Amino acid sequence: MKRPVTPPPPGLPTRRAARDLIAASLDERRPLEDALEALPRRLDPRDRAAAHRIAAMVLRRLGSIEEVLSPYLRKEPPPPARHALRIGVAELLLLDTPAHAAVATAVALAPKAFAGLVNAVLRKVATEGPAVLESLDAARLDTPPWLWAAWHAAYGPAVRSIAEAHRGPAPLDLTPAPGATPPGGAEVLPTGSWRMAAGTRVTDLPGFAEGRFWVQDAAAALPALLLAPRAGERIADLCAAPGGKTAQLVAAGATVTAVERDPARAARLRENLARLQLAAEVVQADAAAWTPAEPFDAILLDAPCTATGTIRRHPDVAHAKRPRDVASAAEAQARLLAAAARMLRPGGRLVFATCSLQPEEGEAHLARAAGLGLAHEPFAPGELPGLPEAITPAGCLRTRPDYWAERGGMDGFFAARFRRVA
Repeated sequence: MKRPVTPPPPGLPTRRAARDLIAASLDERRPLEDALEALPRRLDPRDRAAAHRIAAMVLRRLGSIEEVLSPYLRKEPPPPARHALRIGVAELLLLDTPAHAAVATAVALAPKAFAGLVNAVLRKVATEGPAVLESLDAARLDTPPWLWAAWHAAYGPAVRSIAEAHRGPAPLDLTPAPGATPPGGAEVLPTGSWRMAAGTRVTDLPGFAEGRFWVQDAAAALPALLLAPRAGERIADLCAAPGGKTAQLVAAGATVTAVERDPARAARLRENLARLQLAAEVVQADAAAWTPAEPFDAILLDAPCTATGTIRRHPDVAHAKRPRDVASAAEAQARLLAAAARMLRPGGRLVFATCSLQPEEGEAHLARAAGLGLAHEPFAPGELPGLPEAITPAGCLRTRPDYWAERGGMDGFFAARFRRVA
C-alpha cells in the first residue's frame, strides 16, 4: 500500500526563490537585483516580491541571524541547509510569519538529509530566539567588520547610526517631471523629491506609465540639482544608466549626451527615457576612452563605485564588497575624472559623484582634480534646502543613510563641483 503523498506547504515556491536569491548573493556574490531578474518568469509577481522581501531581510540582518543560530549548530551545514535555516530565523523573528508556517516551509526547503536538523533548530529558535535577538548588538553584528572599521575612521561615533539605518527597508523615492503633482500618500521632501512608503509598487502609482516621475533616491537626485543645469547648455552625463540624472538634466532644458558603456544598461536607459518622453543622445561607449566632437558646457560624472552608500536599498552590497574593491573602484574613478576634465570647455563646470561612503571614493579625489586643471567650487548650504548638514567643511556634498532618519533616511552620496581653469 502506497503511503499518501504529503503536499508541500503553502508558500514553498516563494521560499525556494528566496533561497536562490540568497545563494546568488552570498555564494556567488551576484547582485541581488540581477538574481531577481534571473528568477523564472512563471513565478507570480507577488511571489517574486515576497521572495525579494525575505532574501533582503536575511541579507540585511545576516550577522544577527548567524548569532541566533550558532548555539544550535555543532558543525557547519551545507549551504542549502544553512540558507533554509536563515530563512526560517528571518521569518520567525523578523517577518512575523506564524511559527508553524515558518518551520514547515524551511523544513520542506532543506535537503532531506537535513530536514530533521532544520526542524529541531527552528523549533528551539521559535521559543528561545526572541530573547536572544533582543540581547544582541544588531548594528555591529549586521555590519561587516571591515566596513564598521572604515566608517568609524571616517565618521566616528556616527558609524552606529549609519549601521542602524541599514536595518530596515528603504522608502520609495520619486523625482517628478516638471509640472507633475504627487500621488496620494507622498511626502514632498525639502529637496523636491517625493517619498512613498517602503514596499510601494511604483508601477501601481497613477502617472507612472505616463512618465510623470521616475524612481530615484532623494540623495541620488542631488548631484544633478547641484550641477544647476540651464536651458540650452550642452551637458554630458557620463556612466548614465539607468537614466535618472539624464532625465533631470533633459527636464531642465539642457541638450544632453548620455554615455553608457554596458549595452544592456544603455538599452535600459533608452527605454526609461522613452517612457518619460524625454530626448537625449545616448552613446554606448567607455567614458574613460570616449572623445566628444566638441567640449561640453557642463558634465555630470556619477562614477561607478562600491555602492556602500546604497546598502539600505541593496543589502547584498555589504556582503559582496571587499576592501580591495574600494581601491580598484577609486582607480577607475580617477581615470574617468581625468577623461571628464578633457571633455570640458574652459570655464565649464563638472560635478563628480559616487554613491559610496568610503572617503577613498569621494574626498580623496579633490587632490587629484587639482592636478587636472579643475578648481574646486564649494557648495553653499543654501543650495540644499532642508539638508545643511550634508555640506562638509570643505564644501562637498556628503549624505549618509542616517540623515533624515525620521523620514526614512537616504542613500550615502559624495559629490564635489569643479570648474575647468586650464
